[in-house]
Amino acid sequence: MNVNDWWDKLRIRLGGAPTAAASPSADAHVAQTSEALRALLDDKSIPESVRGELTEDFAQVEALLDKLATGELHIAVFGRVSVGKSALGNALLGRTAFATGVLHGTTRARNAQRWQEVAGQGLHLIDTPGINELSGEERERLAFDVAAISDLVVFVVDGDMTQSELAALSTLGKTQRPLLLALNKADRYTADERERLLVRLREHTAGLVRAEDVVACAALPADRLVVQVDANGNETQTRAPQPADVRALDACVRAIAEREGKTLAALNAGLFAGDLSDRVAVRVAAARRDLAQRVIRNYCLAKGVAVALNPIPVADLLAAASLDVALVLHLGKVYGQPLTRAEAGTLIATICAQLAALMGAIWGVHLVSSALKGVSAGLSTFVTAGAQGALAWYATELVGRAAERYLLQGKSWGEGGAKRAVADIVASLDRDSILREARSAIMARLRGKTSANS
Repeated sequence: MNVNDWWDKLRIRLGGAPTAAASPSADAHVAQTSEALRALLDDKSIPESVRGELTEDFAQVEALLDKLATGELHIAVFGRVSVGKSALGNALLGRTAFATGVLHGTTRARNAQRWQEVAGQGLHLIDTPGINELSGEERERLAFDVAAISDLVVFVVDGDMTQSELAALSTLGKTQRPLLLALNKADRYTADERERLLVRLREHTAGLVRAEDVVACAALPADRLVVQVDANGNETQTRAPQPADVRALDACVRAIAEREGKTLAALNAGLFAGDLSDRVAVRVAAARRDLAQRVIRNYCLAKGVAVALNPIPVADLLAAASLDVALVLHLGKVYGQPLTRAEAGTLIATICAQLAALMGAIWGVHLVSSALKGVSAGLSTFVTAGAQGALAWYATELVGRAAERYLLQGKSWGEGGAKRAVADIVASLDRDSILREARSAIMARLRGKTSANS
């Protein structure tokens, strides 16, 4: 998949149309993504609780905005322990900036260094901890996190790829960042061995790394043995250090930066924003569901108690109906789908019509219980109130859940219509357990009121 394919995918995800034959300019990519990032930061519909849970992510959005404004391209150097990632980074930089050592896991945290400027882009190399180190789960996760927020990933190997390396490369491919594969320590192989190994690596990474982006390099080539013979025929051997050979990798990175560096930076920022938008949506939905459940339960209790306490036949049902309207109006606000009182009344009428068809017997018991309270002039409240209040609770639970389904689908019942939606909700709820819970809560509230009045 080339960069324009990625950009089309990003634009579709953010609500735009695919690019035409002539792709937008790199500056247009940056401007579009910056606008999307600012919109995400300024979105007033995101609750503060959700922003608090995702504080680090929103801080990253601000950092990405600054990065786009200053024209930076971040390149992560990634791979398993001891393949020479840090040495390769130093060779590219032309200076010793990343720690190297003979022990596994020399690199323990992210380290970024400015490298060079290409086509107005400031290239930064990021050294990452090695993957698959024993007891190095934290470093491995950090390495993946760093790679996921970089614009370009250089995956370093020092021979034929292991299964764990192939798995890691596949995982990185899912981040939709362009990948380069660097065969480090290439000086250990003969020319023929090196070419055969490059062919195998290209076969392994087909579909993830372009063939031309699989290159050989030597960050710390072995010293060359030099034999000198003096005038008397005596031989002396010395070791001459060899310069690093990273020309092919350097050229590869520069070519990508010149061709599409700004677009890559915009793409990375946009993908991060898209992922964050998804996480925000999930958190907001969860927060709304939790709030909706609390709202429904509060109205269930209020309606159950109101019905149980009202000694006048049928009047309790009218009071219950007004609470149902208030419940639906409240749920509309929770889900960002405000309703008028007329809309709420129509919605409740639709729900109750379906419930009556499904559960006519329950409403009959409800009416009988209401009449009994009137006949007993309220003396049998504690005999009948718990049962009737529990039924009112259950009815409110059904109305609330049905209204919630309608609002979640954008004020729509979906393909199955109201009948199917209400039937599904009735089938999904355990009526007996709800009635037991309702009776217990209502009786506890009634006893509390009785004690307070005595």
